[in-house]
Amino acid sequence: MRLACLVLASCASVQEPETRPAAELPLEDVFERVSGSVVTILTLGPSVGPDGEGLPATQAGVGSGVLVGADGRVLTAAHVVQTAETVIVEFPGGERVPASVEGTVLEADVALVRLRGEIPRGAAVARLGNSDSARVGAEVFVVGAPRGMGHTLTVGHLSARRRAEETSIGDPVPIEILQTDADINPGNSGGPLFDRRGEVIGIVSFILTKSGGSEGLGFAVASNAVRGLLLDRNAFWSGIQVVLLSGTAARLFNLPEGRGGALVQVVAKGSPGARLGLKGGTVRAVIEGRAVLLGGDVILEALGVPVDDPRFLADLRRDVGRLGPEEEIRVEVLRAGKRQVLQGRYGDLVGPR
Repeated sequence: MRLACLVLASCASVQEPETRPAAELPLEDVFERVSGSVVTILTLGPSVGPDGEGLPATQAGVGSGVLVGADGRVLTAAHVVQTAETVIVEFPGGERVPASVEGTVLEADVALVRLRGEIPRGAAVARLGNSDSARVGAEVFVVGAPRGMGHTLTVGHLSARRRAEETSIGDPVPIEILQTDADINPGNSGGPLFDRRGEVIGIVSFILTKSGGSEGLGFAVASNAVRGLLLDRNAFWSGIQVVLLSGTAARLFNLPEGRGGALVQVVAKGSPGARLGLKGGTVRAVIEGRAVLLGGDVILEALGVPVDDPRFLADLRRDVGRLGPEEEIRVEVLRAGKRQVLQGRYGDLVGPR
């Protein structure tokens, strides 16, 4: 699901959540109180393939998000903004504000963007709740932009709590997924899952469906995981999309014996990955039943950590979060069959776009 949002307003005009217990209020009152925090995310970025003339193509995306800070911080889904070159946040009143991607955690599918303009008058800052206290069976609701129709409310229950242990190997922050039967459709991605108090307990990520629409199996990343992965540490965004290579696929690419790699698919213009010099693919192919773009770099290691190390993502996030502006980021790639080292100062790579 692709989603899009935009936020604009004077910090002095941002409404703080009420302190009156929302559990005592009718759902329509709770919705009215929190709806000003929900935004639509509009994106433009490179397509995963060239156009009919073989030139780089651009595609638009739409998702949802939620304003969580009076400083302009907005949470959304990583797949909505990972390769976005332009991000616009649209508020309930129709105001549109440009934003920049500050950090993504791909294996958890969560992202942090920040407004590059003022928050609009009347916008509200949502309260990020304690997802550990959410109980299975409790009523929850989702607000977002399914199929691009902004500020749509759907209601359901918390169906289950699930640990995504396989996606959190080596990371001290466990990734918990909240399952709900509230209707979720393309465009809801990145939007908030609220409890009846009007607190955000999850960020919508994906659905399981055969029809392409909601079938009562929606999933959101728990708020405590989002807080630990993005808000309590320095967030980082690469601006690249990759396909991991291992086993037979790694041998087809003639990777060093026993090594895996990450085949770069697309690189967002102006992103840290682009500033570092990473190249994306240009030729469509199918490998082991999976559609990929060939011709791009294969990343072998970053900051000295091999891509096929089980702790690669966790170690990379930790090490990047410790870098100062003058320190170097060093990435080893395989390009046209030859090893190359790409490097640049952290401050230059993550500077204003």
